Amino acid sequence: MKHHTIDIESVNIHYVEAGAIDNNEPPRQSIIFLHGFPEYWGTWHAQLEYFSKSYRVIAPDLPGYNLSGKPQQQSFFEVPNLIQFIAKFIQGVAPQEKIILVAHDWGGAIAWPLAAFFPQLIERLVILNAAHPSTFTREMIHNPEQRQKSEYIHELVAHDGVARLSANHHQYIKDKIFNGMREGTLNELQRQTYQQVWAQPGAVEGMLQYYRAMPQLAPSEKNNSDKGAQVIAPTQMKIPNIRITCPTLVLWGEQDQAFVKENIDGIEEYVPDVRVKRFPDASHWLQHELPDEVNQQIDEFLKTTKSV
Repeated sequence: MKHHTIDIESVNIHYVEAGAIDNNEPPRQSIIFLHGFPEYWGTWHAQLEYFSKSYRVIAPDLPGYNLSGKPQQQSFFEVPNLIQFIAKFIQGVAPQEKIILVAHDWGGAIAWPLAAFFPQLIERLVILNAAHPSTFTREMIHNPEQRQKSEYIHELVAHDGVARLSANHHQYIKDKIFNGMREGTLNELQRQTYQQVWAQPGAVEGMLQYYRAMPQLAPSEKNNSDKGAQVIAPTQMKIPNIRITCPTLVLWGEQDQAFVKENIDGIEEYVPDVRVKRFPDASHWLQHELPDEVNQQIDEFLKTTKSV
């Protein structure tokens, strides 16, 4: 695994790479993996090891995370800007090809519209437990359970959010964010590594910027404390028209504490060329809990779909 940095719009992005060909063999297609909150490139370690045997694999630390640059302006983290930024990252690390994009959580929140608005960059798309923006907004409007599951966001965007998440060696993150993960999924070394990731200067602030810049956050049903993000009543929310044309695989752990499983219902309206594989007993942290199954599902998808 090689570590690199690349400057994108004066933001230094750290990423790892493996599987590149240095000799006269034909170049391998690139798979780019985007992590979510509150993680880093290492969430994909099992996938990087598996797919580096046949592909060039790349996994960045998203802006604001771990060893990547941490822009100060909240506007940087608005989804339209993140889409443009990650598109430039893809063009920077894989300029001569259409790539395969794999994404989880916030990485998926970027990947869905990225595939819609930059189809020239994405050959195939794989999503793990990241709700499609259109179906997620639909559920926020009509499904009280989804609004309840999203309540935690208000704690993250509150003005004491950084202090809350940083206190007692990031105990909040360990207790509340990873509490839905199967017992024993992370070993002690992995837990220590996450502690180091969160302790990077400015990392907690950077992670929370994504939530502060969310476009449509419903009001809290539990408290009325001041928030660091704008809220909008569900009845005023508008469902975005995000349509994906490339072959897409959705892997979904149904015990997700952040998303209701109904987010997958009717996704074909927006993603006509989609395969959905549900894991009834898995949580939001699918690539951690079932790494072999995730690898097998992605591998089969890539072997049985053609480029567009």
